[in-house]
Amino acid sequence: MVGGARVTGQQKRLHDEMSETYAPLPTVNTRISPRGGLDILSRTEIARLTDATQGSLRETLRRCALAVLTVGSDSDDPRAASLRYPDFDIEVQQMDRGIRLELKNAPAIAFVDGELIRGVADLLFAVVRDIAYTAIEVQSGQFDLESSEGLTSAVFEILRNARAMRPHQDPNLVVCWGGHSIGRDEYMYTKKVGYELGLRGLDICTGCGPGAMKGPMKGATIAHAKQRQRNPRYIGMTEPGIIAAESPNPIVNQLVIMPDIEKRLEGFVRLGHGIIVFPGGVGTAEEILYLLGILLHPDNAGVPFPLVFTGPKASAEYFEQIDRFIRLTLGDAAASRYKIIVDDPVAVAKAMKEGMKAVREHRISNRDAFFFNWALKIPFAFQQPFEPDHAAMAALDLHFGRPVHELAADLRRAFSGIVAGNVKEPGMRRIEQHGPFEIHGDAAIMASLDNLLRAFVEQRRMKMSGEYKPCYRVVA
Repeated sequence: MVGGARVTGQQKRLHDEMSETYAPLPTVNTRISPRGGLDILSRTEIARLTDATQGSLRETLRRCALAVLTVGSDSDDPRAASLRYPDFDIEVQQMDRGIRLELKNAPAIAFVDGELIRGVADLLFAVVRDIAYTAIEVQSGQFDLESSEGLTSAVFEILRNARAMRPHQDPNLVVCWGGHSIGRDEYMYTKKVGYELGLRGLDICTGCGPGAMKGPMKGATIAHAKQRQRNPRYIGMTEPGIIAAESPNPIVNQLVIMPDIEKRLEGFVRLGHGIIVFPGGVGTAEEILYLLGILLHPDNAGVPFPLVFTGPKASAEYFEQIDRFIRLTLGDAAASRYKIIVDDPVAVAKAMKEGMKAVREHRISNRDAFFFNWALKIPFAFQQPFEPDHAAMAALDLHFGRPVHELAADLRRAFSGIVAGNVKEPGMRRIEQHGPFEIHGDAAIMASLDNLLRAFVEQRRMKMSGEYKPCYRVVA
């Protein structure tokens, strides 16, 4: 039995095969004291923190901590780290003057001469901070999680507690979306774009992982150094279900773990001032549909939000496929909300810089904060957590005749389910037990969706490691 579920013969064979692939690696035992946000706590806070991390959250804490201790991992299999470090454990201990983290059998790659690398330590403290805050404050009834306003307030408080918002600063945060499984040419292009953004004083926020999430940060570090920019931000925003498959890249200097994918997506659009989309797979498509669905809501018609799709010349066809899918499903109005710029990093950076001016003027005229986009209307359907099981995936309403922002919400859920089946452990278990998810809808939408997903598979955008076996079946 694993987690209360019976292990099938197929699951045991998969586990045995993975165990052979991911042999255990050297480990270290140590104790560390936290800094920044967890170094000064009241006795009540310490007691609540230790209680929260000793109970049902212990496995979540362990999984997320292991992900940051294996920073820069080249695997997108969420079970790989656990198989490489099967005896790893983390415990939050209550001390007279605060807390202490005890690490048992921690990955040796996170240490230098017996000392935990400082950047890794910062990410580890962020894990404890965010998981504990979510358990103690967000899920304890402090916020009305059944209302749109309450969910937005929860997102705001998580970001504020993580110190991710920077007051007294003009809009300058660019969110970069794109796949973790991209080709070398595409990765180098993301670095060039990041470099041009950094030269113009723009900071970077991504999903924190490898590929298109790492490239812009890496490029920006050189540009920020050239411009002698102090305290640049490289924000990585993730959630517990995906962090094990997308371990933070080493450049992230502010890690934020949101409770679920919906709050993560809201965090991106509330915190960022503009978004760049690089080539990616289903996760990137999910993000695009989420944002376009919001921007298509009538209340957001006048809200400026610079959005650019870009990649090297070889990726032009990828964006043509995305553009065709969007125009078919959501219409030309959706396509009018983004620009496609191919093979021109300077033009991308200039478009973002110009977009920031429009954002600044709009925020001033509407007396909105620079550090959090309060004015953006996010419908409740985009905020509700979606649990992708077989019944929920089959029940999605993917038909024409609905308001476009509502159709976008269900299309987003379809891609979210595929992400879960690809790289999230609960979703992978469901596929192993019951077979692929079935996605039903209008014949034209299903044909376009099937073509897009087939292209992702052929271009190896679904998985970074191993052969891809589809976790879905499109049914017209």
